[in-house]
Amino acid sequence: MNKYSIGIDFGTLSGRVLLVDTRSGFEVAVSVVPYKHGVMEERLCEGMRLPMDYALQHPKDYIDVLKQGIKEVLEKSKVSIDDVIGIGVDFTSCTILPVDSDFKPMCFNEKYEDEPHAYVKLWKHHAAQKQADKIIALAKERDESLLKRYGYQISSEWLLPKVLQIVEEKPDLYDETYKFMEAGDWIVYQLIGEEKRSSCQAGYKALWHKQEGYPDNEFYKQLNPKLDHFVKEKLSHDVLSIGDTAGYLSDSGANLTGLKPGTPVAVAYIDAHSAVPATGITDEGKMLMIMGTSTCHMVLSKKEVFVPGMSGVVEDGIIPQFYGYEAGQAAVGNSFEWLVDRLIPKTYTDEAKSNNLSIYELLNQKAKELKPGENGLLALDWWNGNRSILSDSDLTGMIIGLNLLTKPEDIYRALIESTAFGARVIMEQFEECGISIHEVYATGGIAKKSPLIMQIYADIMNRPIKIGKSDQAVALGSAIMGAVCAKSQNGGYDTIHEAVKKMGGVDEVVYKPIPENVQIYQALYEEFKRLHDYFGQGNNDVMKTLKTIKAKAR
Repeated sequence: MNKYSIGIDFGTLSGRVLLVDTRSGFEVAVSVVPYKHGVMEERLCEGMRLPMDYALQHPKDYIDVLKQGIKEVLEKSKVSIDDVIGIGVDFTSCTILPVDSDFKPMCFNEKYEDEPHAYVKLWKHHAAQKQADKIIALAKERDESLLKRYGYQISSEWLLPKVLQIVEEKPDLYDETYKFMEAGDWIVYQLIGEEKRSSCQAGYKALWHKQEGYPDNEFYKQLNPKLDHFVKEKLSHDVLSIGDTAGYLSDSGANLTGLKPGTPVAVAYIDAHSAVPATGITDEGKMLMIMGTSTCHMVLSKKEVFVPGMSGVVEDGIIPQFYGYEAGQAAVGNSFEWLVDRLIPKTYTDEAKSNNLSIYELLNQKAKELKPGENGLLALDWWNGNRSILSDSDLTGMIIGLNLLTKPEDIYRALIESTAFGARVIMEQFEECGISIHEVYATGGIAKKSPLIMQIYADIMNRPIKIGKSDQAVALGSAIMGAVCAKSQNGGYDTIHEAVKKMGGVDEVVYKPIPENVQIYQALYEEFKRLHDYFGQGNNDVMKTLKTIKAKAR
């Protein structure tokens, strides 16, 4: 009899639930549940106006995913809950929420329902850059060993800057908060009724180290006296590794999901990291780009080295027995979406409609007709700040070469090229620091849907690019972990490697560099690097000056 595992992927705009046959890896059913509140960047629940660089969410939307998504895949597939042997969860990260002693989000409390800091701070909440700068300065002053593990930078996206922002701006909320939790860990709590901390999330986003643990208390206390005993009082201490079983579905978790009590639940994964096993990667020297709203770059290695500007290196952080390296670009699909939402003229939308195309399909057709360099444009991919290797959320996007003849497809192609140039900067940074990359992989919606984009990436990076087989790679990775928790005697697997061989993998399609395109893009890349270093390394701070003037004018 067939057995199945469920992967639950919480992304930026929606949650996905995937039901997978553990023997064949066949994806039996998928359900996508959009978040009703979406991303709150301008207003809180259609109410008060939010400050600049906020990105909040409502935790009720995540509960809706558990209630609706699992029910839908079971109904679609007609699979019995008796045959669902394991559950895996991943979450976009760093996404944190404050909870009370009953593990209820603080925004559920009437006292704080109009307080922005009581809500979920999504990964792309960048309003804590000032706090991140303070943390970096103190870490340098104290010569903290943690700095080298995070590329000598601390991102405003991570847990500590976001918590420090609450401490400084809403101290009473901080005092009343029982715990600050990663949203992935909070979902696992909803399922099993116990607090279990993921080493993946703790390691990459909260400064935790497998041997050293968190920074010592004096570090937090020096940041702000209120942070005295922060780790002891406000964070979970029960840290488990990827591939471990967090616990078993409780009665309340079963009522929430409709699944069978006692079903094993895996430790939460960061969403991008979950795509690594789904793409069949369980050894070193292979860089995976998870391409969607943003892009994350994952590399495994048997050795630990310190790469300036990377997002982190964590032992066992992605796959056990390897050091997992992470880097990222904060805006990829987001930058294309900006163009479509803000700058596309009616003539283009009419043309797309008359040809029964989406606006993206039309732009891909038009951009494909352009030769490399023909648009006369060069862009920087910092539309949501720079995550790697500059780690500066105050940087902004740029397009150079615009004139009165520039068309939307010219800009679209320039944006695509900018993200590929940014990915090459990251790849070369790894290699310069001794991390060998001999194969490049890609997965996610962009990788699966756009041959144009992937060919541009192959040409700019000058590497063949393999594509993950699954349209839902992140959810598949979580389902793989669910199968590992179930163990072989129940229809699952005893090791991640065994599960990946059966359930993960790549497509037959491989995008190979076109030599004449490589040559043109090499010249453009050299100009990209000049702009990257000039505007990103303090030679010209005009981007930050403009943001300061904008903030004062609001």
